[in-house]
Amino acid sequence: MSAPATASAQETVDALFAAVDALDTTAMAALFGEDPQGVDELSGGWRRGRAALDDYLAMLERSGIANIRSTLTDSRLVEWGDTALATMVLDQAYTLDGEDRAIHAPTTLVLRREAGAWRIVLVHTVPTSDGA
Repeated sequence: MSAPATASAQETVDALFAAVDALDTTAMAALFGEDPQGVDELSGGWRRGRAALDDYLAMLERSGIANIRSTLTDSRLVEWGDTALATMVLDQAYTLDGEDRAIHAPTTLVLRREAGAWRIVLVHTVPTSDGA
């Protein structure tokens, strides 16, 4: 998998949410490191490793999810050498099974520089309430 064309950790974060909103799973996959971990409202629990990420992205493609719109607020990104921590509040609206849904989720991303490119190694986004 080729390295994402991002020059900074912030560009990687921005690229992730652009890919999510476009439901571009190929672009999403390219932004992750070799041993990613994640949890969100659709995953049903922790996903660990590249195979689990690939399974999750395939599930997204089959799920019928559409019209994704992500808004990030209260964002902060801190870098320590080859590691970065991005925290934000994600408000996201989407359609699933013909039903409009919305979430409000404090979100954490951990990024690591791998082979000169910033890659996402952790996504932790679990809604605190229904955003509808």
